[in-house]
Amino acid sequence: MPDVALVTGTSSGIGLHAAVELARRGLTVVATMRDTARAGALREAAEAAGVVLDVRALDVVDHAAAEGLVDAVAADHGRIDVLVNNAGRGCVGTAEQLPMDVIRDQLEINYLAPVHLARLVLPGMRERGHGRIVTVTSVGGAVGQPFADAYCGAKFAVEGFMQSLAPVVEPFGVRVSIVEPAAVASEFVANVERPADVGAYGAQLEAYLARTSGAFAGAQTAADAGAAIADAATSTAYRFRWQTSEVAVRFVGASLADLDGERVLGVTRSWVAG
Repeated sequence: MPDVALVTGTSSGIGLHAAVELARRGLTVVATMRDTARAGALREAAEAAGVVLDVRALDVVDHAAAEGLVDAVAADHGRIDVLVNNAGRGCVGTAEQLPMDVIRDQLEINYLAPVHLARLVLPGMRERGHGRIVTVTSVGGAVGQPFADAYCGAKFAVEGFMQSLAPVVEPFGVRVSIVEPAAVASEFVANVERPADVGAYGAQLEAYLARTSGAFAGAQTAADAGAAIADAATSTAYRFRWQTSEVAVRFVGASLADLDGERVLGVTRSWVAG
């Protein structure tokens, strides 16, 4: 029987393409999104690829709904072999500009939701001796970026959680990985929250946004990033950390090799220089 994959955040962008690509590779895919009324693009992509998806509603920050969904998928399909935590949301703003409820929201969707879903699927995977948990983070999970304080903080947190979990569950046949995209052409940027009052940081924020616009102008396609996620979920050669492009490899690699932090700060200081 084919593996059963649960993918979150599939209404657009890399989640949409990851879900379709996993189905194209022969997996049974349960594709979730907050509002299934927005499933048109996903269904069209699936039809064009000649695959069938099981599309279901899930707001990942609703933990009771997540529990119900995991139970329902297990009842309907027998099990969940692959979890792809893709749902997420960005946020632009630095510490003084960010209300605490916005910071909590970033933790809820980018950290606590993937953690909760991992906890829900782990017992079944462990008992069967087989499973994959793939969490889409960001290069912002390895490189702290100006005006992305809350977003990067949440992505750093989920990377730390998953890296800590990986060696504990691996002896039970469960492999945990993260996928780190750089800039991807998708609706992610359009959905980013922005501060209403820039205050003293206006010039720095404008410089940062100008630099970011340039990065996204040459962004990787969502289809390519989605295929990289599918690679992480299906590869027989296990590794914990995956990047979706050469840009992401260079970005993450520079940070991981930066023992005193000065190399990264030297780069990010230039992003906010007026």
